[in-house]
Amino acid sequence: MTYRLPTISRRGLLAGTAGLAASTVLPMPFYARAANRPAFTHGVQSGDVDSTSGMIWTRVDRPSRIQVEYSTVESFKNAVKLPPMTALPESDLAAKMLLENLPSDQEIFYRFVAADLADINVTSEPVVGRFRTAPTSKRNIRFAWSGDTAGQGWGIDEVGMKTYATMAKHQPDFFIHSGDTIYADGPLVEQVDFKDGSKWVNKVLVPEKMKVAETLAEYRGQWKYNMMDEHVRALNAVCPTFFQWDDHEVVNNWSDSKDLSKDDRYTEKSVHMLSARAARAFHEMTPIRYTPAEPGRVYRKIAYGPLVDVFFVDLRSYRGPNDDNKQPELSEKSRIFGLEQVNWLKRELANSRATWKIIACDMPIGLIVWDNYKEMKGSEAVANGDNGPASGRELEVTDLLRYIKNAGITNTVWLTADVHYTAAHYYDPSKAQFQDFAPFWEFVSGPLHAGTFGPNDLDMTFGPEVKFVAAPSKEQGQNLPPSAGLQFFGLVDIDGSTEQLTVRLMNRDDQELWKVTLDPTRQA
Repeated sequence: MTYRLPTISRRGLLAGTAGLAASTVLPMPFYARAANRPAFTHGVQSGDVDSTSGMIWTRVDRPSRIQVEYSTVESFKNAVKLPPMTALPESDLAAKMLLENLPSDQEIFYRFVAADLADINVTSEPVVGRFRTAPTSKRNIRFAWSGDTAGQGWGIDEVGMKTYATMAKHQPDFFIHSGDTIYADGPLVEQVDFKDGSKWVNKVLVPEKMKVAETLAEYRGQWKYNMMDEHVRALNAVCPTFFQWDDHEVVNNWSDSKDLSKDDRYTEKSVHMLSARAARAFHEMTPIRYTPAEPGRVYRKIAYGPLVDVFFVDLRSYRGPNDDNKQPELSEKSRIFGLEQVNWLKRELANSRATWKIIACDMPIGLIVWDNYKEMKGSEAVANGDNGPASGRELEVTDLLRYIKNAGITNTVWLTADVHYTAAHYYDPSKAQFQDFAPFWEFVSGPLHAGTFGPNDLDMTFGPEVKFVAAPSKEQGQNLPPSAGLQFFGLVDIDGSTEQLTVRLMNRDDQELWKVTLDPTRQA
């Protein structure tokens, strides 16, 4: 069954963003009147917002000239009109623009109107979004993070991706999507039957989601599918998303050495070709900023005022093979960050004057993630499972953690996803094999709307201690559907007065499962 996303009027969009109710479905006469007008197909998005700028995104149904304007008031009085964007088939009719020279700590309303390039006088209904720029003075900040959307066969059911709606109720300043933003390697079927006689029905299906993605069009289709969900579109319209990626944006557990020769699902066997297509789709379909020197780069820093800098790292693009991960010395084969990224992260952390340094990492440090779970072989993440002195990819992390300690860099907090459950880990050098680092916290969240797994075993090289975990029980099993309720996100609040940072681990029903408040270390 194939569903086409309905066109949403400005009134319908604003109603959806205000109340996060179901998007307005317009009466049939509208379609007759508007049949020849351009339409926005997947709502709007914003992202990578700082104190003076932010990226905005949309997509149309035909080649169009898109008029862009923004204002500091919802009425668009005295709106700033910008040069138009052009949406062409080469970018799958998606377009994005960086708004610059914005006032700090200000609500920004932006509006798009599309004109048909074949008949420039035929224009669309407007579509509207908003975001708030970062402050330049200390104020309360709230943001959310999680990962894993539309994976393991669980697509858009009659409830939809509810966790997105739950997050939106908290009105975060921004949302960090910590990777596995799509599942390009996870085809959907119309129905999944459970042993108890109940069933899961994927009420929304498109051809691109019914096979593994191989072509550029199929990778683009993965992104468009997620934005067919009303809750995703509603959050996108009111909250900036800061995207990073992991493996499922390309193919499960991918690295440059991934071998697809025996995977009959793929006719394209080159992981290099697949990753190139996936990266293009990722940058076309998200409001991530371009880095001119490296257009496909994902790692970057976003400064969100004096209280927090967010450092997005990429553990996927520069890694060596997923082997036993026990090399005694650091080499290109044993890297997971890559030398250039590690040097960048050290430099940016040292230069940061923000109270809190959030390291948004797509994979946890101390959890064991196997490339081959059946045989418990091959390391997918950092840990190699031997609980011993650092080796393999752990060597790159020892170098980074030692640098953070010796450089006097304080108040680092790691936020991550990937493992499809939620947890709080405290890394204590007194309990570790490698001890030359300062204690720190790592918080894990997800899935947003995917199968729930775990919990994973810990590797004690860096001395992690589980302070909290919520994951399936043995009786429940693995790959639980979203309807089981074990879908998770995290909320971070930073108090503008005390500068304390509070982390809350939440589920999709908006229940607070656990929280901790951290006091900042004051610089001498």
